[in-house]
Amino acid sequence: MTILIDDPRWPAHGRLWAHLVSDESVAELHAFAQANGIPRRGFDLDHYDVPEEAHARLIAAGAVHVDGHELVRRLIASGLRVKARDRH
Repeated sequence: MTILIDDPRWPAHGRLWAHLVSDESVAELHAFAQANGIPRRGFDLDHYDVPEEAHARLIAAGAVHVDGHELVRRLIASGLRVKARDRH
């Protein structure tokens, strides 16, 4: 059971965003996000988009910082990855 977070490098809405995922279950991801004040509207099928200003706080709360390639690799290995072609 690990919550992972990558670097905030994705621009949108005038800020940078990171991805928050679980390598275990979506339920674990939702529980971590809720416990740390991340709104459900930030959930995008297999990850949460989280703003740069929340990054350090989420790591302090237990999220493990990894680079984007490692995050995607572990998400795929977990079976939780939603492929681009399956997104609506």
